[in-house]
Amino acid sequence: MSQSILDKVNTLISANLHSLVDQALESNSVKVMDEYVRQAERNLEQLEESIVTLGGSVKTLKRKYDEFSAEAEKIDRSVDTLIVQGKNDLASQQQTSLNAKQQQAQEYYEQWHSQQSEYQKMMDAKLKMETKLVSTKQEREHLKSLMELAATKAIATKTIKSLNDVSGVGDDDVRRLGDAIRARLDKEDAQLEYSSSRLQNQVDDAITNSAVENQLDERRKRLGLGGAGGAGGGAASGSSTSSTNNNLSS
Repeated sequence: MSQSILDKVNTLISANLHSLVDQALESNSVKVMDEYVRQAERNLEQLEESIVTLGGSVKTLKRKYDEFSAEAEKIDRSVDTLIVQGKNDLASQQQTSLNAKQQQAQEYYEQWHSQQSEYQKMMDAKLKMETKLVSTKQEREHLKSLMELAATKAIATKTIKSLNDVSGVGDDDVRRLGDAIRARLDKEDAQLEYSSSRLQNQVDDAITNSAVENQLDERRKRLGLGGAGGAGGGAASGSSTSSTNNNLSS
């Protein structure tokens, strides 16, 4: 299991961060980076559990190696003593036991170093994975900020464009409405001026006629023709003419 999780972690470590960024940019989302972070954290947690387990095994193997090595050294000294004492049979038995202890010690040594090497690989992978995870998270936040900024700018640009469009349409409408109102006011002013002019003319005519009539009345009075009336004046003139003719006949 430890090798399997180590392979997974190494695969995550070897993932190209630039490729993740490119995918995020293409999709305009940091989901691909979020998924990477989730996988990395999940596998990192499993790796840490494996490291703890393997670390315990390494300690056990080292302790076993130390124990069998110590026993082998003790037996080795015993063999020397037995040989010196001339106890060859016992020395032979102890040598056989020594060989077994040394063999077992060697096996523990090899297992210890093998798992120690695996343990070190896991520790290195853990360090690399943690570093890669930190970098990915930082890049993810940076990319998210850039995307949010880009989205904000896009909205702002769109809004400004829309406002410009609306402003343009509104300005044209306002100008057209203003022109229509001004044209209508101009027409009404012209009509008012025309009507005022006619009224003024009528008033002026009435005033002029009234002044003329007054002047004629004054003349009639000075001539003893009485008030206004062309007919009365005509009758008086006819009477005067008749009276003059009668006098001439006499």
